[in-house]
Amino acid sequence: MTDHIDAATVPTPVGDLAVLVHDDVVVAAGFAPVEAHHARLPGAPPVRRLPQLGAFTAALSAYVDGDLTALDDLPVAQQGGPFWQATWKVMREVRPGETITYAELAARAGNARAVRAAGSACAQNRIAPIVPCHRIIRTGTTGPARRRLGGYYYGLDTKEWLLAHERGEA
Repeated sequence: MTDHIDAATVPTPVGDLAVLVHDDVVVAAGFAPVEAHHARLPGAPPVRRLPQLGAFTAALSAYVDGDLTALDDLPVAQQGGPFWQATWKVMREVRPGETITYAELAARAGNARAVRAAGSACAQNRIAPIVPCHRIIRTGTTGPARRRLGGYYYGLDTKEWLLAHERGEA
C-alpha cells in the first residue's frame, strides 16, 4: 500500500475534473479542486499532484472527447454499506445517455422501498462521473424538465452538460 494518493485534473467544458487514485484504484473524482476531494476522505494519506495519471487521466480525457465507454473499466472503491455499494454498482450499469429514476435505482439495487437511501447513495458518491450518479433523476416531478433532474453535487449545469454530452448534444 502506498503512502500517498496520486491526483491529477483533466480539463472539460464545465471545469476541471479531478481524479484521485490510491493503489491503482480511483478513490475520488469530480468537478471540484483536488483538495476538496481529499478533504472528503477521512484518514487518507497525503496527496501527490501529478500532471497525469496514465490510464486514469487517459480514460477521463477519452470520455470528454466522446468515448462514452472509456470510464467503464476503471477500478473504483469508496466507503459505504452493502446497499450503497449495490447502488453504486447499478449506477455503473446505466448506459451513457440513459437515465433511471431514484425508484428504479433502489429496485435494481435490491430494495424497491429504499428510494431515499438510493438518493443518499447518489449524494454520497465520491467518484463522479466514473460512478455516474448524474444518470439518476427524480421520480414523478411535474413542471420544468430541469426540476426532474433532481440535485447534483457539482450543480445542475454540470449534470445537464454530462447528460447532453452522452446524448451527443453537447
